Amino acid sequence: MTSAGDDAPIPATLNAVLLAAALAACAGCLWLASHAEWLATRLLAAGAFSYVNNTVFSLLHEATHGVLHPSRSTNDWLGRLAAAFFPTSYTLQRTFHLTHHRHNRTELEQFDYLRPGDNRFLKHAQWYSILTGLYWAFVPVGCFAFALFPSLLQRLRGTGTRYGEQTGAEAYLGRLEDAPGATIRLELLFTMAVQAGLVLALDLSASGWALCYAAFAVNWSSLQYADHAWSPLHVRDGAWDLRVAAPVRWLFLNYHYHRAHHRHPRVPWLYLGRYVDEDVPRPSFLSIWLSMWRGPRPLPATAEER
Repeated sequence: MTSAGDDAPIPATLNAVLLAAALAACAGCLWLASHAEWLATRLLAAGAFSYVNNTVFSLLHEATHGVLHPSRSTNDWLGRLAAAFFPTSYTLQRTFHLTHHRHNRTELEQFDYLRPGDNRFLKHAQWYSILTGLYWAFVPVGCFAFALFPSLLQRLRGTGTRYGEQTGAEAYLGRLEDAPGATIRLELLFTMAVQAGLVLALDLSASGWALCYAAFAVNWSSLQYADHAWSPLHVRDGAWDLRVAAPVRWLFLNYHYHRAHHRHPRVPWLYLGRYVDEDVPRPSFLSIWLSMWRGPRPLPATAEER
């Protein structure tokens, strides 16, 4: 183990073993969803895929912070492999995720609140795309749109418009102007090769692949805002250390300890439990997720951004 901080060594070997095991489990689930005779078996395979591919995503998340492996090149290549199972570009994911850390719970990332002047239809469309998993589809589609039609950025960014501010498009798409386009395109070719290799090697059916990724989309997308919804409007403290069943938290590699992560983004997943403040409210994932279905709320009059 090599240190990412005085008390937080990177569990490099464990991470590599977990990534290999999770990728193998994902491949097995995809195969079963494509070849099982019974619909119930295919549904169970898709459900299992939605969890083990979140393990892969959690390791991708570690890579974006440089704490998957102490070697920068190994960290990035393992991150690219994990990104291929999302599927997305590793560099694009890192660019967007680090932008999220800079703007967390600012006006650019208050999707849970209706602010004065917001377009209510757009706000609700964004919100329910997160809850239903449609949000996931924007990632691979957006990657390939950027690779093929980079000029779309200026049209979609909405610079200086309420749309650009309300959706966060201005901040996020603006970061792509400085991103290494050639690297992103090469990573997307790698991702396509990995996905094509899975289809050919495992003889995957379109329905089996789609079933697994639809289940993953809903599972992944829901957590991406449940760990922030209704939390304080604070860049570092604006997240929850959600309570969830231990086996689920293990599969997500402590991703539910999200406030601890935002306060200590360089601490590897294995040690985040040490940084959970038990004196701060810790709602359950289920309670937050259920409350989200009621839709965005009016911005509290006493809300302050910090």
